[in-house]
Amino acid sequence: MNTIIRNSVLGIAGLAFAGGVAAGPMTDTTHTSAPSVGATAVAVVQADKPSVDKSKLVPHGVQGAQSHIDLSDEQVENVKAIIAATKKAGMDERAAVVSIATALQESKLENLGHLGDRNDHDSQGLFQQRPSSGWGTVEQITDPEYSTTAFLKGLKQVDGWQDMPLTKAAQTVQVSAYPDHYAQWEQQAADLVAEHWNS
Repeated sequence: MNTIIRNSVLGIAGLAFAGGVAAGPMTDTTHTSAPSVGATAVAVVQADKPSVDKSKLVPHGVQGAQSHIDLSDEQVENVKAIIAATKKAGMDERAAVVSIATALQESKLENLGHLGDRNDHDSQGLFQQRPSSGWGTVEQITDPEYSTTAFLKGLKQVDGWQDMPLTKAAQTVQVSAYPDHYAQWEQQAADLVAEHWNS
């Protein structure tokens, strides 16, 4: 019985090792021998979706307790729109993390229209930008690509934003009444960028 258990454990460990090797960086895409079935599936996924350097996503570590929400399909589409606008602006994964964390705090990644009595002045869209503050028209700031691009334009003007804690970088752009609240979304934002940056 011990021999069967031991062989089973070694077999599982061997599969885990093979999967880990296949999931690692692949510099040579030619294979002379057929890998195991499990390793082939992992290799195909990794080839289609290169991994993101997670150390660049949260370079200073997260600050304070982290929040997390489950996302609807619409919210995930907004994540993808933010990432696409970030790439189009020629900015990196860290800029996407800052953007997504900001949108998580401001709107929970929902492209909000005017909320009536609950509205903060004339704030709208993913980033709760205000037409009266020069962010653009209502139509513009409720367009995810436009609003992200506007946020990133502000972020680019923050000298040394890459080396700041996320909440300070976001607050410098947003000028929120709650400047420390952005920090709680950094881990979820980083996870979303890791998942969708190459999707």
